[in-house]
Amino acid sequence: MLSLRHIGLVLNGKPLVRPFSLDVAPGEVVTLMGASGSGKSSLLAFIAGDLPPAMTGQGDVVLNRTRLNPLPPERRGLGRLFQDDYLFPHMTVGENLLFAVADLPRAERLQRMEQALTDCGLEGFAPRPPHSLSGGQRSRVALMRALLAEPAAILLDEPFSKLDRPLRASMRSFTFEHIRNRGIPALLVSHDPEDVPPGGRVLEILEDGSLKNA
Repeated sequence: MLSLRHIGLVLNGKPLVRPFSLDVAPGEVVTLMGASGSGKSSLLAFIAGDLPPAMTGQGDVVLNRTRLNPLPPERRGLGRLFQDDYLFPHMTVGENLLFAVADLPRAERLQRMEQALTDCGLEGFAPRPPHSLSGGQRSRVALMRALLAEPAAILLDEPFSKLDRPLRASMRSFTFEHIRNRGIPALLVSHDPEDVPPGGRVLEILEDGSLKNA
């Protein structure tokens, strides 16, 4: 369970996002929407522990009963996906995936990497450079790399926005299916209502910084 308790954002001494509370259940995707500059992505940054210095966050981020606020980003157990896939260009597809399980024994790392490629329909792609993949293939690799790290929750910051319409639909289905099957609570930031999973909850950030159920 990902619990946000009275969290909010202040920018230059003024409220950007007014305090709100939210529980995200395992396997659930809750969507945050709002105008550009409303603080959607900054909320994810606060949850992840890398909020820009110009902003101040308030409230508690709790994941499976552990308060994350005192922890550095790398110890929070969170996965993240962005508009860009951020695959390492100097690594092969396989090496990108192996990076997520660097602490495991070599044989187990290789097994998990091969299984991840199978799960995303890219068997045999391990030796290929990322630039040789299509946009949809790169997005699938980025998602599998995030999931290989076995995050306790995942933050999705407009991860489908740079894909064309047919790819967006398939990547949404692919992403939400894996989140649901693995029981990972997820928070999605998007400006596109079509990104909302069927029946999913939506919160909209209003001009005054308050939130409402959309």
